[in-house]
Amino acid sequence: MQNLKLPKSSQMNTSITLQVGKCDNTKSLPEWLCYLETLHPQEIELGLERVQRVFQRQNLRELGHKVVVVAGTNGKGSTIAMLESILLNAGYSVGSYTSPHLHHYNERVRVNGIDTDDASLCRAFARVEYARGSTSLSYFEFGTLAAFDLFSRHKLDVVLLEVGLGGRLDAVNIIDADISVITSIDIDHEEWLGKDREAIGFEKAGIMRKGHTTVCGERDVPESIKAAAQRVGADLSVLGEDFDVQRHGDEWDWLDHGTATINDLVRPALGADCQYDNAAVAVAVLQQLVDFPVDTFDIVEGLELVQCLGRFERHLGTTDCVFDVAHNPASAAALAKTLANEKVQGQTRLVFGVMADKDIEQIISSLAGETTQWYLAAPNIARAAEPATVKDVCISKGIASAKVACFDSVSDAFKHAQEDSGINDRVVVCGSFYTVAEAMAQQL
Repeated sequence: MQNLKLPKSSQMNTSITLQVGKCDNTKSLPEWLCYLETLHPQEIELGLERVQRVFQRQNLRELGHKVVVVAGTNGKGSTIAMLESILLNAGYSVGSYTSPHLHHYNERVRVNGIDTDDASLCRAFARVEYARGSTSLSYFEFGTLAAFDLFSRHKLDVVLLEVGLGGRLDAVNIIDADISVITSIDIDHEEWLGKDREAIGFEKAGIMRKGHTTVCGERDVPESIKAAAQRVGADLSVLGEDFDVQRHGDEWDWLDHGTATINDLVRPALGADCQYDNAAVAVAVLQQLVDFPVDTFDIVEGLELVQCLGRFERHLGTTDCVFDVAHNPASAAALAKTLANEKVQGQTRLVFGVMADKDIEQIISSLAGETTQWYLAAPNIARAAEPATVKDVCISKGIASAKVACFDSVSDAFKHAQEDSGINDRVVVCGSFYTVAEAMAQQL
């Protein structure tokens, strides 16, 4: 686990440095990332044995004084972004590991709010490569161990780690969290996590640790999570039961067991209505970080300054463009609610590309009421659903064929949506991280 200590000598360190130095000169970051994709026969293989074995060989110092592990169906990246922003504003040193990225792999590993540079990532990859020997690692597992390597080389106050998939068997879970977070529970990744919320909750609950607090941002908590907390001996703090949000206009109070203890907090800069609950979870986590106290000013300024790519991210120009990585039914419903609350005088044109393994019918149903015209395209990834297939789903949901158009690429769909829009219209891009990334690339 996090504080494993294995014997090491200066001779061993010198040997590793020499080996790694040779590796550093042979691969650029794009070359490393291509190489990582070749190491494991499966894109995803849940389980801790292989990654734990390599982690032990790495012989790392602690990642940070306190480690927060964040799981959940939606809201993980937003919650980490708010925690990072508030803690940095309070003057603490922070490492953040999130996935996936939108534009550059470097976004996944941040130290003190700055994306890790190519050279540092390459050196970390080389050290993981040396440590793994003949052990096979997936792309995500390799990258996770590289992030741990980088964090261990800084004396960080708090390290924030996002679970990639599930929790119990995810590579991040080799670390014993001081505080664990489960942001939300909904149906997604059924082939890996189970077909219902109880099964998915069981997998997410695997990040709990005995004697430590788990903050849960799910108002309708599955029984599997409550049972896991009792079984493990974790202290479960739940949104709507132990803490909550009380809104008054755009401002809000953070409630502790029904009593307002932090007043007049600001609307999170990430925009969507669901971010109030994520902000409340972040504040609940901060209450547990007693070694690193923050005041109300730190929280307010952190929420005002927080940034998280692709979370109801608005680009204002001739046409209002909104980029949101909503990619499952729950996040699509949250996006639709925010669009409904922020009406425009004109039309809402939706650029939509989704993975074939998602609940496409439910996602479309959630968005249909707030969409005037659909611009369908498949992002450049093998798992993407064909636009013609998605169009058939739209028509089956009662959307007129004339309101649905298919395009050869996301960039083409986005271009046409903008060209068709007037000053009072807006263009919304959603359905996948890949869809948002390809559309945003047209504006960078």
